[in-house]
Amino acid sequence: MARSGATPMPPKLVAGALCLEFANTADWHASARPHESLKSYENLVAWCRRADLLDAARAERLLREARRRPAAAKTALRRTTALREAIYRIVVRLLRGGPPDRADLAVFNRALASALRRSRVVSGRDGLAWTWEGDDRALDAMLWPIVESAAELLTSERRSRIGQCADDRGCGWLFLDATKNRSRRWCAMGDCGNRAKARRHYLRTRGRRATRRS
Repeated sequence: MARSGATPMPPKLVAGALCLEFANTADWHASARPHESLKSYENLVAWCRRADLLDAARAERLLREARRRPAAAKTALRRTTALREAIYRIVVRLLRGGPPDRADLAVFNRALASALRRSRVVSGRDGLAWTWEGDDRALDAMLWPIVESAAELLTSERRSRIGQCADDRGCGWLFLDATKNRSRRWCAMGDCGNRAKARRHYLRTRGRRATRRS
């Protein structure tokens, strides 16, 4: 997982819920200087492909539409990042035991209302399922399932399973803790977890050396 800000996207998804993966599209989110991953509409489409929100054909259609309407693409990207920040702050406030800010809830509810107007229940081979009907060229259509994911998670018992990376540098990534004893502390053990493990080892080694010298 790239944590330096050098690459536009993390190579894998680790949060366990679509809305939390979306909230994690900024690196070092809890630090004073988060690193933006969604710097362009192309970045947004690439992330949506990785999150299985778009297939290749639809992604290409949206990119063509974005090139044809660059101002609309910039507006869609701005709405996307505003929604992401609202979801992130709502979750963090809940984790800290406080109520969400009204302004953040307003941003979220506007996006939710837009998604609900386009939501439908359809019948398929596997039974009934949610889908969205609307203009196939809508540049913000990928937000609809994200908003639905957030609304479902934040109003369910699973909300108590949400955690935040314990890295002291300000990683801030969110995740759904699926462990039986709710012991998950890191966005990924191979990233922030390994860093913390190495730091503990260093401190223990330094402590033993200091003891021998004394």
